[in-house]
Amino acid sequence: MNELSEVPAEPAAEEIRSLQRCINDLVTVLGLSALWTGGEPSQIVSTLLDALLSILRADIVCARVRDPADGSVIEKLRLASSQEVRGAARAVAPLLDAWSAGDPQRWPAIERISLGDATISVVPVRVGLYADGGLIVVGSRRADFPRRTEGLLLNVAANQAAIGLQEARLLSEQRRAANELDQRVAQRTRELAVAVEELQLRVSMLQKLPVAAWSVTLDGTPDIVNQSWFDYTGQTPEYVHSHPEAWMTTMHPEDRRRAAQRYWEGIHSGRGFTMEARFRRASDGVYRWHLNRAVPVHDSAGTVLRFVGTSTDIEDLKQAQDELRHAQAELAHMTRVMTVGELTASIAHEVNQPLTGIVTNASTCLRMLAGTPPNVDGASETVRRTLRDANRASEVITRLRGLFARKEIVAESVDLSEAARDVIALCSGALQRNRVVLHTELAEELPRVTGDRVQLQQVILNLINNASDAMSGIDDRPRDLLVRTALDGDGLVSVLVRDAGSGFDPQNAERLFTAFYTTKSSGMGIGLSVSRSIVESHNGRLWAECNAGPGATFTFCIPRDAPRPDAPGHPSDVRGRTWDQARM
Repeated sequence: MNELSEVPAEPAAEEIRSLQRCINDLVTVLGLSALWTGGEPSQIVSTLLDALLSILRADIVCARVRDPADGSVIEKLRLASSQEVRGAARAVAPLLDAWSAGDPQRWPAIERISLGDATISVVPVRVGLYADGGLIVVGSRRADFPRRTEGLLLNVAANQAAIGLQEARLLSEQRRAANELDQRVAQRTRELAVAVEELQLRVSMLQKLPVAAWSVTLDGTPDIVNQSWFDYTGQTPEYVHSHPEAWMTTMHPEDRRRAAQRYWEGIHSGRGFTMEARFRRASDGVYRWHLNRAVPVHDSAGTVLRFVGTSTDIEDLKQAQDELRHAQAELAHMTRVMTVGELTASIAHEVNQPLTGIVTNASTCLRMLAGTPPNVDGASETVRRTLRDANRASEVITRLRGLFARKEIVAESVDLSEAARDVIALCSGALQRNRVVLHTELAEELPRVTGDRVQLQQVILNLINNASDAMSGIDDRPRDLLVRTALDGDGLVSVLVRDAGSGFDPQNAERLFTAFYTTKSSGMGIGLSVSRSIVESHNGRLWAECNAGPGATFTFCIPRDAPRPDAPGHPSDVRGRTWDQARM
């Protein structure tokens, strides 16, 4: 508390009245907090100065305090009605500057300033323990100002102001926190609204997808199913969600058991599934093929959360595939028929040889029987030769009919060396006429392959004919043609056809197998395309390479048949594997 001016002693009654006024004034000051609760710092300062001006009957009251909320300075001035504001502000400003910059411990107990024609006694009171909240200055004309009770009142008022300002700071922080919270809530609300809108859009898009889409929980129960499924199958959402296999009731009975097995294997393994099955279309009751595929959805830790999948109607696609296959078979048959003209002379030569032998042997047999005595032993031998030649002619005709006949694919065990020999026998006449020098390296005891003999012979025949045609214009070197069969180290049986012709541009190596692409002026461009299709249907591969010298080499490989498990040292089974799998 500031040191107060000495005052003369007062009578007891007057002292009691003064004490009562002081108590009343203290109660008034203490009650100010109720007035400024929830108010701004500027309001608190204004209320305090108005109260002090009235309670102390002062001539001037001013304050310079710091707003605890934002650190800004609040300056307020109150004067008695008889005073001039601007002059008072000029008079008190130097004191406020000095006291604000100085040490509160060195503030004077009282200062006097001139205000008009009057001398004013002013007293500084700090706000806060170290005046960190600012100061309040009160001035009066009275010579005895301030009395002890007035000093006490000023200190209480300053403390109340400090408490009020701190409460205002806390309230401001609470409001700021509340505003920030409101802003965050509003921002989050907007984000959630956008997310909900996007989710609704995605759900709407899911419902409008032209294929059936759905999700499945970890126990296999359908969770989300779009409208396309219900429209297609006629099932209801309640029914689909009633049981994990409820959706399967619209499946063809013949597919249900297999599909259920694949479904549960995919769910329990966590890998999902892919399967084809027929589903009944509600609109006409027709069962149509669908491709059903589900994939797992994982969380950040890799745990499977659910499965999502689609069911796509592929009936039209399957029909189309049955048709790029029927057309392929037609093209294969066409290529076989187209070779009839080229092979006519060779076939006649092949058939004419055994027929000539039959006629010769028959004449010889008659002469031997007409002799005296008849040569029965010689006649018997000629009859056996006649039967041999007849069988030979029959085999030629059988091979010919099989090569050009239109029939279903028949899988059998085929020796590619033997198949190549049959083809070479058929086209040897044509090769001779084209002055082709044929070289063969056909492996003996070659492992067999599983496939259609006629189709594989068609591939060999097409490669030999192409090689012969590629050398038709070659006159500066021998028209050498090599046909080789072999077994490589990967369990693949290969057939190689190498010519010494004009070759091809290496950049067009793959185009050679494109349908209707040809380097021949009169070619149709379907032979190699059909040949590759045949080889790939046997899980093999057909490719072309340019020779180091003139010409080109065409090779195809097919997985060998697996030896019996009881055979010593048998290799792994490669039958039914693709080329890439067999090479791995």
